Amino acid sequence: MWQRARMFEIVAVTKPSSDVADAVAHLKAATAIGAADLSVDRQRVLDLIASHPYIGMRTCRPGHLTGSAFVVDPERQACLLMFHTKLQRWLQPGGHADGDMNLANVALREAQEETGIDGLRVVVPAVDIDIHSVDPPTEDAHLHLDVRFLVLAPAGANEIGNHESEALRWVREGELAEFDLDENTLRMATSAFAVARMIGDA
Repeated sequence: MWQRARMFEIVAVTKPSSDVADAVAHLKAATAIGAADLSVDRQRVLDLIASHPYIGMRTCRPGHLTGSAFVVDPERQACLLMFHTKLQRWLQPGGHADGDMNLANVALREAQEETGIDGLRVVVPAVDIDIHSVDPPTEDAHLHLDVRFLVLAPAGANEIGNHESEALRWVREGELAEFDLDENTLRMATSAFAVARMIGDA
């Protein structure tokens, strides 16, 4: 367990990057714990990066890079879900890269903005990669190329939502089935909770 925990690093401070090599590095390093196989989605995103120089911008089609944060408070043994205002679903925090190729920074930034929690720390490498279609009411349908990170909250963190969500709720792993999460979100949760336990036991 200790050897596997050494694969992951907790980072308190990140900074933006415009270098596409940073996004490629995050994709290549992403490591899922559990039965998930990231190879197909990983290669598809890498191929899209190679053929679309502006893939970090939200105007890029057929899709663009996004970063997600699966926020866990190890003391609570719970994750923080948000009820998304536009999508009317329970989801993890996350958002567009908007040109930032340091996807760990994107995930941490979005978590900070959408939860209002101070002292968040992101864990690298990413714990999941997901490609999914979105169809916003004012845009054409397109793909989100989502690189997903575990983000650790300080013990007893107090969350403060913003306009992106109608509610925030701490949820234990065994309660996730009650929130109508899709298969890919549950896959990410399995990997993220496993990494959080590994780090805690190391």
